[in-house]
Amino acid sequence: MSDIMLQISQVSKAFGGVQALDKVDLEIRRGEIHCLAGGNGSGKSTLIKIISGYYKADSGTISVEGHDHSRLNPIEAIMSGIQVIYQDFSVFPNLTVAENIVMYDAVVSKKKLQNWKKTAETAKDTMDKLGIMIPPDALVEELPVADRQLVAICRAMVHDAKLIIMDEPTTALTRREVDKLFGIIRKLQQKGIAILFVSHKLDEVFEIADNFTILRNGKRVISDAASNVDNDKFVYYMTGRAIEKEHFTPKEIRKDKPLFEVRDLCLDKGFEHISFQVYAGEVLGIVGLLGSGRTELAESLFGLLPATSGEVFIDGEAVSIRTPQDAIKHKIGYVPEDRLTEGLFLGQPIENNMMLANIDALITKRKTIDWKTLHEHARAWRDELSVKMGDMDALITTLSGGNQQKIVLAKWLEIQPKVLILNGPTVGVDIGAKYDLHAYLHRLAEAMETAIIVISDDIPELIENCNRIIVMKQGRLTGEYSNKEVTEQELLNAVTAQKEAADEE
Repeated sequence: MSDIMLQISQVSKAFGGVQALDKVDLEIRRGEIHCLAGGNGSGKSTLIKIISGYYKADSGTISVEGHDHSRLNPIEAIMSGIQVIYQDFSVFPNLTVAENIVMYDAVVSKKKLQNWKKTAETAKDTMDKLGIMIPPDALVEELPVADRQLVAICRAMVHDAKLIIMDEPTTALTRREVDKLFGIIRKLQQKGIAILFVSHKLDEVFEIADNFTILRNGKRVISDAASNVDNDKFVYYMTGRAIEKEHFTPKEIRKDKPLFEVRDLCLDKGFEHISFQVYAGEVLGIVGLLGSGRTELAESLFGLLPATSGEVFIDGEAVSIRTPQDAIKHKIGYVPEDRLTEGLFLGQPIENNMMLANIDALITKRKTIDWKTLHEHARAWRDELSVKMGDMDALITTLSGGNQQKIVLAKWLEIQPKVLILNGPTVGVDIGAKYDLHAYLHRLAEAMETAIIVISDDIPELIENCNRIIVMKQGRLTGEYSNKEVTEQELLNAVTAQKEAADEE
């Protein structure tokens, strides 16, 4: 009996004349951890949906344990042992852990009555096998993100999963949670379950994957063992270009006075006594774990959570920021942590999303929108940020994640910001788009007209792109470092030391 669990042969799929997949091959063996990588828009999501039965391929074959299928429907895919854990985990927040774990089994077996005692026992038994300790009667909506993901994994296990597809599984996880997830994945591997791990985070690929496949523009570029390539080759295969990493060094910093300054800023139950300056020509990084107060600080500076005390200065003048309208009036832009729920209007066209923050400046004396200027500015930002797109009036949802993030950035660049705050700016963004965003921020800093603040828990990103980095822990600033003088390990230790000590207690 062959040990090949899944074999994709010459699969193609087009949408409205756009070739999403072009004769793609993929092979996954039992107990293999296989990484599927590629930039935003490379075809990864389309391939996942074909494997799970959501889409039908235009051509090609899918073989599951030696049985060929021209198409699978979702139920057949589940019956064949294929389970997908999407980025949102597709759990039911108003149901308990146990109810979520047995959900697929109940649906597939078409049960009309449910034995709740057996439901709890099944859930607990499944979690015990993987060393997961979550109360079966807990509501999923009350669980942290990492535990919701574990519930989704247990749900896949209940229905005899043979291949589990994980779509960007570490996007919202801390490093400690990632380590825990990888431990679970290895336990699944020991049980002979194959894992298709979809990611563009290179460090994770080399840490967890046995083999990998890279897609670019709908085509398979390469399939190989992870041990056969290094970081630079992997990046080249993904992007089609060599990307050189260098630490950002400002060409000039105007030190006569801060462009942006915060003095003794406090927010009840958020942070306290925060003071820092950003000078023209530099990029300031703020790093902290979840719960450190980093997002509360960003939202306070943008007026979403008005500070309870303290002062804010722009170009040496004190400003009051009680609402987002105040922030926009003072030329403060904010790229939020979650672009889909906080940064974009998903039902609106691309150009409307670009121009929204500056819409008041596009109102004519007749109280109508100056559409000609709006179109001109939107096209200019499209070209400036190299946004890959079709028509400007297409919905924002038609763009890849990286291009959506460029639109969020364009929205705030349109107001010609004096202060630009970016919270997790490259979460869910592929390597190529990430490089483009970083390069643009460096050019913006060199213009010396904008104070740039990058908030992130991605330590390599901060060291490469921020000349100064300050650490937040438990609502306070606890240290400041130069990117030229601090190592990744030193900065990681500064961020986690106090948290780890507290956990041990």
